[in-house]
Amino acid sequence: MSTFIAKANELERQWYIIDAAGKPLGRVASVAASILRGKHKPTYTPNVDCGDYVIIINSDKAVLTGKKLDQKVWYRHSGYPGGLKATKYRTLMATRSDKAMELAVWGMLPHNSLGRAAMRKVRIYKDDNHNHQAQNPQAWTREIK
Repeated sequence: MSTFIAKANELERQWYIIDAAGKPLGRVASVAASILRGKHKPTYTPNVDCGDYVIIINSDKAVLTGKKLDQKVWYRHSGYPGGLKATKYRTLMATRSDKAMELAVWGMLPHNSLGRAAMRKVRIYKDDNHNHQAQNPQAWTREIK
C-alpha cells in the first residue's frame, strides 16, 4: 500500500466563512489556521500547501477571555533606537480588530514559506460585509467553542 502525497496542481480549493461574533479570538484563529493548512482534509500533506481559503467576518465582535484585554500587549519595533511601540489589546480590538485577528492566525501558522502562502489565503473583515460572493463561500459548520 502506498502513501498518498498531494500535488499542488491537483488540489481543489474551497472558500469558507467563519463568523467570529461572540467567539474567543484564539479559538477562531486556530480553526482558521487549521483550514488554511488543510488539516481538515483527508488528503493533508504536511509539506504541500493544500489548504483552503478562509473569510473571517465580524472580527469586531470577537472576544478575549480573562484579563487579556488589559494585560495582553502587541509589541512592534520601528528598527530605530528607542522605537519599541506597545499597544494594549483593549485599544487594538477597538481600533484594528482585523489586525488582532491577523496576528492570532499568523501566530498559529508555521513561520516559513508554507505559512506565508497560507496567510495570502485569508481575508478578515470587521463586519459581516465581504465582496467574495462570486467564490460561493460555505459557512464553516463545525462548532467553535
